[in-house]
Amino acid sequence: MSRRLLAAAVLAAATYRLLLRRRVLTWGATEAEAAARLPGDELLEDAAGVATRAITIDAPASTVWPWLAQMGPSPRGGAYTYDWIENLLGLDMHSANEVLPEFQDPQVGDELGYGANRMRFERVEAERVLALRSTDGNWVWSFVLANQGGATRLISRNRFRLPRLRDKVGMLPMEPGSLVMERKMLRGIKERAERLAGRAV
Repeated sequence: MSRRLLAAAVLAAATYRLLLRRRVLTWGATEAEAAARLPGDELLEDAAGVATRAITIDAPASTVWPWLAQMGPSPRGGAYTYDWIENLLGLDMHSANEVLPEFQDPQVGDELGYGANRMRFERVEAERVLALRSTDGNWVWSFVLANQGGATRLISRNRFRLPRLRDKVGMLPMEPGSLVMERKMLRGIKERAERLAGRAV
């Protein structure tokens, strides 16, 4: 790599860290939500990276929860994001548009496969908390639902342990990509839950 390219890469990384990174890692979340200790945090205390993203859904938690409960690779309900991107990575995701009754009762100890990662359900509190931890202990993904006057605040938190230097360096370009996917996921859950709530009226 030439000195000019190296200088440009260093400048881009510095600009991202100073000006954009916080917004990328806290899309949709309030300052209080981003700073709060949430259920699931206890599963990975010494996180090197944390992303907290959130969305308000005009529906009760009872119509948001089913979409979380059934998330996962086929035959489960997918991740409500860009399936074609996930399937390029071999994840076998197919986002469902209907509630799948057979996947509405996740249990602590159940496992899902996300490519090379296996995720285990560690906290399951229906209509309130769903938290998964990778079997290597380096990733915790928690969803927290909070009532907001008839609507639901859905908070997604990812906590990572990055044990090697290459993990830390590799995470930086992954952060914006994770925002693209997770924003689509949160909006996908919102659309489905609000549609389900409309049917229930």
